Amino acid sequence: MANRIRLGMVGGGNDAFIGGVHRIAARLDDRYELVAGALSSTPEKAQASGEALGLPRIYSDFKEMAIREARLKTGIEAVAIVTPNHVHYAAAREFLKRGIHVICDKPLTSTLADAKKLVKAAEASDALFVLTHNYTGYPMVRQARDMIAGGAIGKVRVVQVEYPQDWLTQDETFKQAEWRTDPARSGAGGSTGDIGTHAHNLARFVTGLEVESLAADLEAFVPGRPVDDNGHVLLRFHGGAKGMLWCSQVAPGNENALRIRVYGETGGLEWAQEDPNYLWHTPFGEPKRLITRNGVGAGDAATRMSRIPAGHPEGYFEAFANIYSEAAEAIIAHRNGTAVDSAVLYPTVMDGLRGVEFVDACVRSSARNAAWVKL
Repeated sequence: MANRIRLGMVGGGNDAFIGGVHRIAARLDDRYELVAGALSSTPEKAQASGEALGLPRIYSDFKEMAIREARLKTGIEAVAIVTPNHVHYAAAREFLKRGIHVICDKPLTSTLADAKKLVKAAEASDALFVLTHNYTGYPMVRQARDMIAGGAIGKVRVVQVEYPQDWLTQDETFKQAEWRTDPARSGAGGSTGDIGTHAHNLARFVTGLEVESLAADLEAFVPGRPVDDNGHVLLRFHGGAKGMLWCSQVAPGNENALRIRVYGETGGLEWAQEDPNYLWHTPFGEPKRLITRNGVGAGDAATRMSRIPAGHPEGYFEAFANIYSEAAEAIIAHRNGTAVDSAVLYPTVMDGLRGVEFVDACVRSSARNAAWVKL
């Protein structure tokens, strides 16, 4: 297939949840072919994981992979980086400097210093950098963004965004929890880095507004946990809008309850990730209106993200795949030396920098008893 992109992967070996998600997302629209991987820092696991996937080329080190793939005539054109946060910078840098496009899991890096260096590396490279803030790929999120940009609710005044989970309510030692609560690998932010960055990115993406300053009250409720597991954050946006962000991994009864509500001078919008095919629009003084994915009232920005008719649910995998397909459009345009369609949207390295700046500001603010901090 002429438009299929040769893809490699760093991380995501056996039993790695997010690696499997990335592979499904890459394959859903048949835009990529996974041909190489350094799937683990443990050589034996890297080999076994690569063999299980039938990869033609298996590596035990991402630097070796970047060097060799760049030399091959049919080497990878893009790499998916799905490691713990502290590896993102070093891995992405190796591929960027060899002109290989990077599709990286969020957050961008574990430290603000690394995030700034990665921005410079991306700017110095001819390769594209895509960050998988997958919630921006939901059709009704695109619908909300389009409506706000088009003035459907007037000037934005209030933004309420939250992402509560409960899976870290008690001290857990399994792999996915263990590295996320280790500041050496996750970064200084716990819930703020893991899911707060998703909420922050969603607020920015939907409203088109940037956070100017914030006041954060972070807490580690589980005794001995070195990073936060709950955060309450007040937000001030450029242009005068105000907001609140809540992220928690110790909220029993919540699984992945990402939700955003935006209120403007003439109306409001509400969207919830656990019920993602619906967007509520309330013009002031009128009854609530339900807009459904691929249904009446859904615009082009939403329908181009959908694959099936209204009433058949689309969700997490499809939204993730939309980011990969948007990236594919940009990579193919780059390959052909043509301009990418203006409708194509994906999170960039700058969105990643904003996310790490958010975490850094939250940590600094909380250390100063929730003082206001500029980003």
